Amino acid sequence: MTEHLGNLVGLSRAELEAALVEFGEKPFRAKQIWHWIYHRGARDFEEMTTLAKGLRTRLAERFTIARPEIAREQRSNDGTRKWLLRFDGGHEAETVFIPEEDRGALCVSSQVGCTLTCRFCHTGRQLLVRNLTAAEIVGQVMIARDSYGEWPAPKEGRMISNVVMMGMGEPLMNYDAVAKALRIVMDAEGIAISKRRITLSTSGVVPMIRRVGDELGVKLAISLHAANDRLRDEIMPINKKYPLADLMAACRDYPGADNARRITFEYVMLKDVNDSPADARELARLVRGIPAKFNLIPFNPWPGATFECSSAPVIKRFSEILNAAGYSAPIRVPRGRDILAACGQLRSATQRERLSLYKARRAAGMTDGDHAAHA
Repeated sequence: MTEHLGNLVGLSRAELEAALVEFGEKPFRAKQIWHWIYHRGARDFEEMTTLAKGLRTRLAERFTIARPEIAREQRSNDGTRKWLLRFDGGHEAETVFIPEEDRGALCVSSQVGCTLTCRFCHTGRQLLVRNLTAAEIVGQVMIARDSYGEWPAPKEGRMISNVVMMGMGEPLMNYDAVAKALRIVMDAEGIAISKRRITLSTSGVVPMIRRVGDELGVKLAISLHAANDRLRDEIMPINKKYPLADLMAACRDYPGADNARRITFEYVMLKDVNDSPADARELARLVRGIPAKFNLIPFNPWPGATFECSSAPVIKRFSEILNAAGYSAPIRVPRGRDILAACGQLRSATQRERLSLYKARRAAGMTDGDHAAHA
């Protein structure tokens, strides 16, 4: 599903127009085709009935409207859905939809794997394979729309009401593709999800944060998880490059942040690591002067994890201290744990299966050569 092979999904408006002009068509065709792809969700050119049949045939000979392949879909007991999507080269990443009563948030991935190796995060244990393209990022939204039948794009009553760039990968390590994809998602004549309903989460790639506010204007979330450099260096190696003083300065400078559009600080609750009353008070001091709210996340266990989740009374006390300091600090209700779809649990199934096979071989005393002989 690569853009250079003629896939129209993931092209900007200008790129789509240029491709069609090169093809010999008038520029206005771009607006028609954009409408069919992103407003009506067309899967092939034959659905584009406002175009002459001959043109549809010629377009199909030269271009595609490709989505990722669904390798596996899982549904949680709580209604959460997770798709394992397969991209070019056989690479895979996961997308999760978390429904509420009449709406929901789609958690979108930006990379296959991750560069950051945060110690508490299962996703971070899968090393980076490659960045996703704009087509592959937009394709995740389109797959979810397909699944809920939300074509043509509804103005109201959407189940997929929000998009959060919180899936696999660090979005700001793949900024150009993420920005291009989000502009397509926000386009009023297509998928049309407002920037106020899009949140980009970063672990703290400081030099890129202002660009997000200036160029995209979406909501910002910071994966924080520690209130001081000593601990954050230990559990989030990115902090050694971009320490908390620099990160907080970037947050204070974030364009558009105010009391109506506060920055969300995500904080995973790790037993006896970052969950003391002193940690909570230090956290409140750290973000002073920033329009901020907290999202307290009970640690979601995964196979081989060395951390445990803080107890419910400890998390409640932590929240109360932040509330007393003037900050909203709701405790997130874990969703999709039974299908490893909760925060920090995403990891492509093929990677889990390969790791399981590797461990089984090691336990049986087999070498890589043994495996090759039996493959």
